[in-house]
Amino acid sequence: MVRSLRNRWILVLFIVGFSLIIPHHSFAKRERATKKTEATHTTRKSKPAQSSQPAQIPQVTRSILQCDAQSALLMDGLTGEILYEQNPRLKIPPASFVKVMTLYLAFDAIRAGQLKLDDMVIVSEKAWRTQGSKMFIKVGEKVKVEDLLKGIAVASGNDACISLAEHIAGSEEVFVSKMNEKAKLLGMNDSQFKNSDGMPAEGQVTSALDMALLAQRYIQDHPEALAIHSMVEFEYNGIRQGNRNTLLTRNIGVDGLKTGHIEESGYHLAATAKREGQRMIAVVMGCDKVKKRAPEAQKLLEYGFKNFSTVEAVKKDAPFGPVKVKRGKLDQLMLLAAENARVTVGKGKEKSVTATPELPPSIVAPVKKGQVVAKILVQNEGKTVKEVPLLASSDIEKSLIPPWSVLAAILVGVCLIGIGVVWWVRRTRAKKYG
Repeated sequence: MVRSLRNRWILVLFIVGFSLIIPHHSFAKRERATKKTEATHTTRKSKPAQSSQPAQIPQVTRSILQCDAQSALLMDGLTGEILYEQNPRLKIPPASFVKVMTLYLAFDAIRAGQLKLDDMVIVSEKAWRTQGSKMFIKVGEKVKVEDLLKGIAVASGNDACISLAEHIAGSEEVFVSKMNEKAKLLGMNDSQFKNSDGMPAEGQVTSALDMALLAQRYIQDHPEALAIHSMVEFEYNGIRQGNRNTLLTRNIGVDGLKTGHIEESGYHLAATAKREGQRMIAVVMGCDKVKKRAPEAQKLLEYGFKNFSTVEAVKKDAPFGPVKVKRGKLDQLMLLAAENARVTVGKGKEKSVTATPELPPSIVAPVKKGQVVAKILVQNEGKTVKEVPLLASSDIEKSLIPPWSVLAAILVGVCLIGIGVVWWVRRTRAKKYG
């Protein structure tokens, strides 16, 4: 009777031991699979948009401001928010506004290593014979790329545009196709380019909205270009020409961007200015007199700086955390903000912008550097306006040592098995000598 009771107790102990080991092992597998699925889902959902995607246009802030132009627009250059608009999508021949796209592609080529500032460009007869504003280069002459860039940005040289286009793409026609491809990537839905210099051409149009989008992305991708756009004059072969953007000399923070004029469309100006961490982009198109475009653009810039603030809610690479790491060689991990997050608000409402990190209680190793782990909610007056991914700051490998709970379960199981073995040996001996 005693031996039967002892057998039953040992059986119960075996069942309890295995119930501690096997369910925990299965739960660990399920938890790892769940975490993996959640991590994959988070990564896909929070992947930052590619730079080629068009800028998003937030709700326009209405005002009673009026511009003496066919079309006008004011944009916060750091957030992309539109602060004023007047016929923003009216399609108008762009004139020399086209040259901003020509310069954009040239700086893209320089960044890609396909073009160098000291490369020598041979001037073709087509470039030399072109009409309109010129840099006054001669057919067969070798000109540095750097001089051509200045000749386009400052002197608005049509001859420089064609020379550069031919040098980059082999022909102006191929270069123009690249211009239209770039416009499509930037979301310039109202624009169509027919040449590299902006001379009148059937079907060549743009809008104030598209020019603001172009200016914003051009400055973001190539801030070094503003060094030539801010030059007030340029001299080549003894010929000195002034920049037609007269706002550059008014000491109001203007450092670009481009003027334009043809009889068909009137006078244009895309101006950008920076003050105390803010950047504004003003576009006016279709002024009937040259003397109007600069004051109208300045009026927009002043309106933007004096009535709005650009709040930097999150700075790229700012640290957050730490977050607890399970089953890793390290037990915690710092997270980094994937990008800057700025919000445009009215003056005096800067404190309405908040940035709240949403961190998980813990994550499970392994973790890869740059993996999306969490996010920051950027809110304005309680409404979420942007989500910023939080990335792992380093790799964390999975630890070879199991968690303490697993070790405890294994230890209990081993002990029970040991007890069982001892019992079995004793029982066998008892039967043998009994």
